[in-house]
Amino acid sequence: MIHDNRIDGGKGFDWGRASMDYARFRDIYPPEFYQKLIDAGVCIKEQRVLDLGTGTGVLPRNLYEQGALFTGTDISEEQISQARQLCAEAGMDIPFLCCPAEKLPFPDNSFDAVTACQCFFYFNHETLALKLYHMIKPGGLMAVLYLAWLPGEDVVAGASEELVLRYNPSWSGCGEYRHPIEIPDVYSPYFQLESSEVFDLRIPFTKESWNGRMKACRGIGASLSPEKTAEFEKEHLALLDKTAPEKFSVLHYAAVAVLKSKKTTSF
Repeated sequence: MIHDNRIDGGKGFDWGRASMDYARFRDIYPPEFYQKLIDAGVCIKEQRVLDLGTGTGVLPRNLYEQGALFTGTDISEEQISQARQLCAEAGMDIPFLCCPAEKLPFPDNSFDAVTACQCFFYFNHETLALKLYHMIKPGGLMAVLYLAWLPGEDVVAGASEELVLRYNPSWSGCGEYRHPIEIPDVYSPYFQLESSEVFDLRIPFTKESWNGRMKACRGIGASLSPEKTAEFEKEHLALLDKTAPEKFSVLHYAAVAVLKSKKTTSF
C-alpha cells in the first residue's frame, strides 16, 4: 500500500488490486500516441530502453516490433506478474523487474533512453533525477508521457468522474485539463528539454471497456475494497445504460515531453 501526501490526500492505494482490470482495459493508447516517441527517436531499433512504472508492460509491448531492447520496472508485484504473463502469451522477450524507480540497481550508462508513461508524478524526483542521469548514456533521451480524459468537455467522462468522487472523495486524479508535462527543476542540471507537446485524442470504447477503464483508475480499483469496487461497477454500468450508446469515444488529451541528457562523456 502506497501513502503519499501529494496524492489523494495521503489515502493509501495499491495498484496490485487493480492489476487484472489494468491488464484488460488500460491498453488504450492509439498509434499516434506511440508515433510521437518514434518521431522523437525514442524506442527505436536496437535502442536499450528502460520503461519506468511499466505497469502491465503496455508501452514495451506495443512498441516491441520497433526493435528496441526494453526493460520494464514497476513497484507492484501484481502488475509485473501481469506484464510477464502478457509478454509470454505474445511471445515477447522483455525482462521485468519489481523495484521502486528510486532504488533501481542498474549501473552507469546502461540505457540509451528512459520512458515514463502515466507515472512520472509518483516519483521522488530529488532522488531519481541524479540516478537517471547516471543510468542513461551520454546524449541519451528521456520521454515522459501522459493521457487523461477531459471531464469538462466529454459528457460520459464527466458523469463517470462524478461517480468516482462519490465513492472516493479523496481521489485527486479528477478535473483534468490540457496542460504540458511539468518537469521539476531538479532535472535541470542533468537534462535539457528537447520538445513538449499537448494534443487531443478520441479513444474508442464500449460500455464494458469504459467501465473497466474506470475501475482500473487509482480512485476505484487501486483504492477501494473489492466489495465497494463491485458496487461502483454496478452503478457505473447503470449510468452508462442511460448516457452512452454501446460504442462511443471519449475525448482525451495527451502530453509528451522529451528531454536529452547533458552528459557528454561516460564516467
